[in-house]
This record gives sequence, structure tokens and C-alpha cells, in this order.
Amino acid sequence: GMASNMPVPVVAAPISPPSGGLHREPMYNWQATKSSVKERFAFLFNNELLSDVRFIVGKGRQAQRIPAHKFVLAAGSAVFDAMFNGGMATTSAEIELPDVEPAAFLALLRFLYSDEVHIGPETVMTTLYTAKKYAVPALETQCVEFLTKHLRADNAFMLLTQARLFDEPQLASLCLETIDKSTGDAINAEGFTDIDLDTLCAVLERDTLGIRENRLFGAVVRWADAECYRQQLPLTSENKQKVLGKALTLIRFPLMTVEEFAAGPAQSGILFDREVVNLFLHFTVNPKPRVDYIDRPRCCLRGKEGSISRFQQVESRWGYSGTSDRIRFNVNRRISVVGFGLYGSIHGPTDYQVNIQIIESDKSLTLATNDTGFSCDGTANTFRVMFKEPVEILPNVSYTACATLKGPDSHYGTKGLKKVSQESATGTKTTFFFFSSPGNNNGTSVEDGQIPEIIYYT
Repeated sequence: GMASNMPVPVVAAPISPPSGGLHREPMYNWQATKSSVKERFAFLFNNELLSDVRFIVGKGRQAQRIPAHKFVLAAGSAVFDAMFNGGMATTSAEIELPDVEPAAFLALLRFLYSDEVHIGPETVMTTLYTAKKYAVPALETQCVEFLTKHLRADNAFMLLTQARLFDEPQLASLCLETIDKSTGDAINAEGFTDIDLDTLCAVLERDTLGIRENRLFGAVVRWADAECYRQQLPLTSENKQKVLGKALTLIRFPLMTVEEFAAGPAQSGILFDREVVNLFLHFTVNPKPRVDYIDRPRCCLRGKEGSISRFQQVESRWGYSGTSDRIRFNVNRRISVVGFGLYGSIHGPTDYQVNIQIIESDKSLTLATNDTGFSCDGTANTFRVMFKEPVEILPNVSYTACATLKGPDSHYGTKGLKKVSQESATGTKTTFFFFSSPGNNNGTSVEDGQIPEIIYYT
């Protein structure tokens, strides 16, 4: 199945009569006028001269009769070689290829006869299909390069569908990068609602989309409408839920504000009532009920998640009376902080309420805050608490990480480090410098206390 939104090219090349009667007498001694192998072969392309096989390419009225030369085709493609010379070789002088586009087949032959690449926006997908079918990777590569050059936000989803259909992982990953960079424009393009469920899920699984979750939810509902239409199902909430399947579980509802959730998903009819209630509780009360949705922020930065630990040892016990634990830090390069790792209870499994913040120290400016909670299991591990959106941290600016916990006594870290570095796989070094925060800090300092980990993307 080719994508429906690729126009099908019609090439008006006359079909030569089957009798083999030529429109013109072959020029005598034409060989003498061609000074190179390439010119001689290019002259024979789509030419009855010396031809020993004919293809009837395409279906019905669009079909074309195309003459060819077994030797040239077999020398350029293992598939043609098998067709003419293998154990199952065909002996017929006319070979029907109903599932191949004439324009694409001619582009393939032109390439095999002369190394020339003739592709345009209308023929590139059918040529790619044909190059793969006949195992001509050099032409396949040219098609993929052409598509890559013409890749934009507004056709990224359409090309992603094709890339997955034709198993072109390199093109698929370039499409996904484009979708990451311009998520809003990409999902507004008409190609978005045409993608299949697997492709939708592959996109929703990404941590790197640059878009607010409520807008993403709106787009997913638009996709569900289109899918109901394709499956000829009435547009009911149940049907939308049915066609979305696991895609719905990939929406990160906890990243929305309670207002965004109330205005959109809560009233969409696509979530079960108990899920709506559960999410409202998750937004508004402590301890928070468990929700089955991911709360990891989608990060507009490429790259891998990293985390640094500033303590070398864990002790007990650390108490809470409403004062915030605070530590100042700066970093040598631009990163995005997405959350903290915090210590949990020394008394077994417990729920904590917590408010986390990042403050630009010198301006006393709060850049991000989240009232949330976390469950811990009583171990000395750290537990992740995330912001709703990545927080941009600029090099050599002083920031304060702040956590206000409500709950029982917890573990705490000691033997703290003033400087912690992390090297990425590509060799870039991210270095954090820690400083004690003056004033009320619940005892947390460079040496010991809470906020053992900062979770970030580079």
C-alpha cells in the first residue's frame, strides 16, 4: 500500500506496438556515434534495439510496455538476475508487473542503464518501493536523500509513515527529530491524522517532544476521530477509546495543570470516570493516589537523562517542621533540570507531601514549583520527584534547589561534595558546584542533608 497522499504520476510515453514494429528504422552503425559505454547504454535505455525482454508495467489503462535487455538488468540487480538466470527463471518474452508504477520502473531502468537519477516529489516514494523490490540499494539511497532534503515539519508525519512502511530507519529517525523540534507544526499538518496506531505510539513514547501535554491530547483526539472514520465506526467516546488502545496510556496527564486537565481530558469522555477522579485527586490532594500515567517531563532538549549524586554516604535521621531544605548550585553548561532525587522515610513504606522549587538565587526569582508527593519504601534509596516542565539552567548562574517535605523522619546524606562531574557518552562534561544556602535551610548544606540528586537533561 502506497500512501494515498502521494500523487500517482502518469507518464505519457507511447506504447510501442506488440509486433515489434519500430516507429523508426534503427540508425545503421549507431554504435559509431557513441564514444563511451555510458552513452551506448543510455542510448539502449527504453529502446527496442537489441532488446530481448519486455515488461508490461502497471495496471489497466495506465499499463506501459517497456523494452529492456536482460544482460543489463541482471548485471545491476540480483532480483533480475534470478528472474532471467535462476532456477525458477522465466522464459517468456513479456513479463507483467501490475504492482509497479511505470514512472518508477523507468526511473529504476534509467539508473541501471546510465547511473542517472530522475526522481521528483511525485515519483520518489514509488521509486523507493521499486528500488527496494529489485534490490538496487544505490538508487534507494538516492531516494532517501531526496526525501531527507525535502523533510519539513508539515510533511514529517507523512514521511515517517512511509519510512516505517519501507523499513528506512535512518529516514524515520530524521522524521522523529523534525517532529521533536517542531512538534506543534508537525501535529497540525494533515499527515498527522493519517498515521497508523504504531506510529502514533512511537511518537507519544518520546521524552523529547516540545509541546504542552494538553495540546498533545487534543491532537490525539483528532487522530481518534479520523481513525473511527477510517474504521467506519460512529464517533462515540467508547469508539475513540477503543481505537486509541494503548496510545491513551502514553499521554502524560500528570504534566498538565489541573486547569488544563479540567478543561480538556476531564470532559472528553475518553477517560473512565474513575480515572478522571483519580487524576483530579492526584492534582489536588496528598498523599497522592497512584496513577498509571508517566509523570516524566517531555524535554525539548535532545540528549539523555543524567543525574548527579552529591553525597557519598547515607545516615539517619532527618526531621521536618515546615522549613525548606535548600542547596545552591551552579553548572558549567546549559542544561534542563527535570526533577530531584529525595531521601525517604527511615520507618518503612511512607507517603510524603513535598513542594519542590528552583529559584534563581540572586534575583530571588522562582523559576519552577510543583506541589506533589512521593511514596518511599523505607530503604536508603532516593525517590524521584519531578517538575511539570524542564527548567532551563544557564551556565555560571547561581540557583537554589528547594524541597519542603511533610512526613516522618528520613534518611539524609553526608560526606557531601562541593563539585560533581558527569561525562556523557560523547565526552561532554557537565559539572555541578554546590554551595550552602544562607538563612533557613532546615540544616541542609554542602556537607549533609536532603536533595541528594539533581535529575537533568543536557
